[in-house]
Amino acid sequence: MLAAVNSDAGSLVSLADIRAAAERIQGVVLRSPVIALPHPADPDRLLHCKAESLQPTGAFKLRGAYNTISQVLETAREKGIVAQSSGNHARAVAWVARRLDLQATIVMPEATPRPKLEAVRALGARVEIVPNRERDQRAAELVAEHGSVHVPPYDDLRIIAGQGTVGLELVEQLPGVDVVLVPVSGGGLISGIATAVKSLRPQATVLGVEPELAADAQQSLRSGEHTAWDPDDTYRTLADGLRTPALGAHPWQHVRRYVDDIITVSEDGIRSAVRHLAVAGRLVAEPSGAVTTAAWLERDLPSGRTAAIVSGGSIDPDLLAQVLRTG
Repeated sequence: MLAAVNSDAGSLVSLADIRAAAERIQGVVLRSPVIALPHPADPDRLLHCKAESLQPTGAFKLRGAYNTISQVLETAREKGIVAQSSGNHARAVAWVARRLDLQATIVMPEATPRPKLEAVRALGARVEIVPNRERDQRAAELVAEHGSVHVPPYDDLRIIAGQGTVGLELVEQLPGVDVVLVPVSGGGLISGIATAVKSLRPQATVLGVEPELAADAQQSLRSGEHTAWDPDDTYRTLADGLRTPALGAHPWQHVRRYVDDIITVSEDGIRSAVRHLAVAGRLVAEPSGAVTTAAWLERDLPSGRTAAIVSGGSIDPDLLAQVLRTG
């Protein structure tokens, strides 16, 4: 199930890089609100949810995509852009491409939920569907064939800096934050957030959260060895945005430097969190975006003022209805 990864990456993103990204995305990306969510067993116990699900494309991915593409516009206009994604990054890249009048090709795995696939196509991007294992390989082939600008989903310093603006905003909105819960997939989001939070509030605890069925990042951090899981294993989880089988090389370096621990949540816990966010928080969250709330509901966490990144809201309506009905 596990394999070692060659993960020699260079420099780390700095707070200055994140602040520069914040200037680039200003006026394009929503400064998402922080919404208080009461605990079902104790209404005085609150989780402060940063609602990235309210972004124009339904997830935080717009931050990194715009920060990256805006820095390579000349080449992107001439050669187009290529990205690979299971949904939210694809939609963000397609949205930016449409806004800036760029040609975009998105490689998406065959397990992509249909609503995410349709959202990307509706924005005018060309979509290639490939077997789950071939997503990254096919994107690399297209970049090599056409000289296109590659906009990777997480393993890029510009992407990490863009996602780090979530953490920059959070510390401004919740200055006394003690614990920050962040979903983990390829690691771009937690890398950027942990860099910003630890730079501005070093005493805060930053915890990654991933499904028990896709716990490659926890395995890597706790063992000290960058490892990958077989995609057949990670694709078992309901959280389709967290099925990446390994942290990227750049994220791995950031996670080792800044993240305190990575914890896991059950599939039932994820469903319960989706339901609780919708009913008590009036927030529609996809399973990947609800894992942080699941951790708050089912795990023992450090004490203090706790924030959770609700990273996305692109849930299949049928799945949302099923989750709500079975509560």
